[in-house]
Amino acid sequence: MPDTGPLFVSSGDLIADRRYKWALDHAAQDDLSGAADILVQTVQLAPRFATAWFALGAIRDQIGDRRGAIAAFEKARDADPEDYHGARLQLARIGAGEATPAMTQAYVRRLFDQYAARYDAALTKHLGYRGPAVLRDAVEAEMRAAGRPMRFGSMLDLGCGTGLGGAVFRPFVDRLVGVDLSPAMIAQASAKALYDRLVSADLAAALDEEIVGAAKYHLVLAADVFVYVNDLEPIVAGVARVMAPDGLFAFTVETHSGDGVKLLPTLRYAHSELYLRNVLNSAGLAPLRLAEAFVRTEKGEPVAGLVVVASARK
Repeated sequence: MPDTGPLFVSSGDLIADRRYKWALDHAAQDDLSGAADILVQTVQLAPRFATAWFALGAIRDQIGDRRGAIAAFEKARDADPEDYHGARLQLARIGAGEATPAMTQAYVRRLFDQYAARYDAALTKHLGYRGPAVLRDAVEAEMRAAGRPMRFGSMLDLGCGTGLGGAVFRPFVDRLVGVDLSPAMIAQASAKALYDRLVSADLAAALDEEIVGAAKYHLVLAADVFVYVNDLEPIVAGVARVMAPDGLFAFTVETHSGDGVKLLPTLRYAHSELYLRNVLNSAGLAPLRLAEAFVRTEKGEPVAGLVVVASARK
C-alpha cells in the first residue's frame, strides 16, 4: 500500500513550516506528545495549514485521542477541499463522517505519483502481488471453455499503473491501450515499451469521453484498481460501452462478507459479491466467472478477494 502520510505543502508562513518540521523530528524520536504540542502551536500560527492539521490528527490517533484526532482531521479536510491528504478517508476509518467517501483525484494522483518508482518492487517482493497472473488464468479458462483461442484484437488496461498487467497480457493482444490517473505511473509503463497507447486520465472520464478511442475492445482489464474506487457503477457502465459484442471484462477486487462497499483499515475499498453482481447487471453485463482469489498479502496474510470475468448479457 502506498504511504498515506501527509505530503508536505507549505503553509506560506516560514515560521509555521519550521515548527511543522520540528514536530516531525519529535515524532521520529517517539515523542508523540511533544510533537502534538508543537503542531497545536503550528496551526495557531497558520490555521489553514492542512498538512499540519493532518499530521496532528495522525499523531492524536496514534496516542489514542480519538476526539482530538477527529477534530484535527476535520480541520485538515476543511482546509483542503480537494482532500489532497486523504483526511476524509481517515475520518471514515475512525468512524466519523461519511462511511465510504470517494478518494479524490488529487489524493489518488499524488499517492501513486510518489509511489511509482518503487511500485513494482513493493507489490511483487513485499506484498506477494499476483493480480495479473490470476486474471490471465481466469481469462484463459473462459476462452478455453468457449472454444476460443487466447487472442484479442485490442485490450484496454484500466488503471494500468506501471504495466504489470500489460506485461502479462501483451503476448495475447494485437493492440494494447493503458489508462491511469497518475502521470508518474504512466511514465514507468511507457519505459517498458509494452503499450501502443498510454493515456493519463481519470478512468470514468476516459471511458465516458472516449479518450481511449472509438474502437471497441475485445478485452478490458482492471487489475487491483477497484480497491481505490468506492462506486464502480460509472466505470462498469463505461466499460460496457467500449466493449466489443463478444468482448470480456476481467477484474479483481478485495471483498468482505457483508453487503455493499466497505472502507478497510488499509484505506482500500472492499466490494461484496452481491454488489458486484448488481453493478454488472445494471450495465448489461453478466459474470462468466466470479470466484474467490487471493491477489496480495497484508502483514503476511492473504487478503480476501474476488476475480471476475464478465461478458455482455445474452
